[in-house]
Amino acid sequence: MFNNKAKGTLMSADNTTLIAKGTEISGEIKFSGCLEIEGTVLGNIIAEPSCEKSQVRIQNSGQVKGDVCAPVIIVNGQIEGNVYSSKRVELATKALVCGDVHYQMMEMVKGAQINGGLMYTEDSTQKRLEPSDPTGQAVDSDDILGQYVDSGLNG
Repeated sequence: MFNNKAKGTLMSADNTTLIAKGTEISGEIKFSGCLEIEGTVLGNIIAEPSCEKSQVRIQNSGQVKGDVCAPVIIVNGQIEGNVYSSKRVELATKALVCGDVHYQMMEMVKGAQINGGLMYTEDSTQKRLEPSDPTGQAVDSDDILGQYVDSGLNG
């Protein structure tokens, strides 16, 4: 189900970044291509707004404490923060999201959990979505996450 090439899942050694199990990264991550997380990220994860095929995969052992913003987000680990997807969110059996999920299309299998709201996003004409900051500090409205949401939701 989660490696189905018919869905257009992006997986290539040329453009994949792996955060391995046992690795902890503190700070915001901006990327293009595929980001695979088996370790821990303390900070927001943001796909480059110009890359419509970017995806984040959070594996069983993966944890993110911050917002995740990408066209495709596949979760089988834990996210403590909001999820912003301009295309598709897939929640596998062991997925746990503690935050709101903003999606255009979503697949959720038995066992996945969301402790937050579900917000369907039709297109980029909707109101700007403001990210939360895991440190509790105010977020500037010109933050790249807001820019991404404004430009990427019509995909």
